[in-house]
Amino acid sequence: MDIDQLTNEFGQLSGQLKSYVLRMTASVADAEDIIQDTYIRALKKLDTFHGESSLKTWLFAIASNLAKDNLRARKRWVERVTDITRESALSDPLFLQESMRIRSGSPQGQFEIKEHIAFCFTCIAKSLPLEQQISLLLKDVYEFKVGEIAQIIDSTEAMVKYYLNSARTKMMHVFEGRCALISKNGICHQCSELNGIFNPKQKFQEEVVKIEMAKEAGKAGKERLFELRLNVIRGIDPFKSNAAELQLHHLEYNRKVMEKFLQKDGD
Repeated sequence: MDIDQLTNEFGQLSGQLKSYVLRMTASVADAEDIIQDTYIRALKKLDTFHGESSLKTWLFAIASNLAKDNLRARKRWVERVTDITRESALSDPLFLQESMRIRSGSPQGQFEIKEHIAFCFTCIAKSLPLEQQISLLLKDVYEFKVGEIAQIIDSTEAMVKYYLNSARTKMMHVFEGRCALISKNGICHQCSELNGIFNPKQKFQEEVVKIEMAKEAGKAGKERLFELRLNVIRGIDPFKSNAAELQLHHLEYNRKVMEKFLQKDGD
């Protein structure tokens, strides 16, 4: 492996790496910094790469370690993140004004239910312990094998399987009780509320029928619904979608709200 090969392959993987780090950190600025640092560190350590793993696995390991360093001193988000941030957003005219500006003027300012499904997944996954969050993203979103994840997080396959089982169980439990899109008992109606704000002329059900997860909600078990949710997420690049600018603005707002909430809660 020489520098030219690394640069070429890193360029091909940079989109996946950046979206992965974004979903870990919920910060565009941190994701951009970490990806730049990943390339620099890979260059410095290039002589240590001997092909025991794929280059992709090696680069994701570097990015994961940098992201863990970034997150280790920060508190996990709480399960009811969507409640806390919803209340703040609806009472913040500046947030709504900027959202409407993006919605009306940006080619990436659309509001789509599938994009919001991915957005909610990112926010709620940040309530998991870090190793569980990382394992879940690597396996269920970026489709790494268990052995590859063990290499990336420097752990055993048995521990990775434990992290995955714990993460999936927690996420399914949270979504089952919260997401009104897939459960009549769900308490979170953010999808329909935001659709009403950003698409006032569009009937909510016209958008919902496009989502396979919503169509199967009445008959599918929670495991199947979780897999359908993951199918939606795998198909979205949070930096390149039609809703990217609007959703990234929303994500950045949630990050700031949660940082203030956690700081206050810890005082």
